[in-house]
Amino acid sequence: MSSPTPGRVDVAFPFRFDERGRTAGPADYDRHVRDLLEQLLFTAPGERVNRPDFGCGLNQLLFGPNSPELAATVEYTARAAVQRWLGDVLDLVELRATAVESVLTVEVRYVVRRTRQAAEARFAREVPR
Repeated sequence: MSSPTPGRVDVAFPFRFDERGRTAGPADYDRHVRDLLEQLLFTAPGERVNRPDFGCGLNQLLFGPNSPELAATVEYTARAAVQRWLGDVLDLVELRATAVESVLTVEVRYVVRRTRQAAEARFAREVPR
């Protein structure tokens, strides 16, 4: 599928090469949007070179005391990051982050703007022991 912006090339996540030895592209645009969302949610601010404010810091839920206040703060931060970085790509319907013991789960409902497809994604990360 072609990129929505002329001259822009969408890259598969995780990064890999295709059978021709070139940078692989995403299988379809809706999957690409899901991958973009996952990258944004689990990238810590300061982790990306040249984009120090990219990311959400959701992983801090795993290391802090699990409380409703912390979850609400992180959800607010994640919503703001999604609006800033992916607001032109998707419309966020719902985002919930929960931490149980060492597992962080993020559930997101959104609509892909380009295709108008409603989608749900669930991401889980566990703290390595």
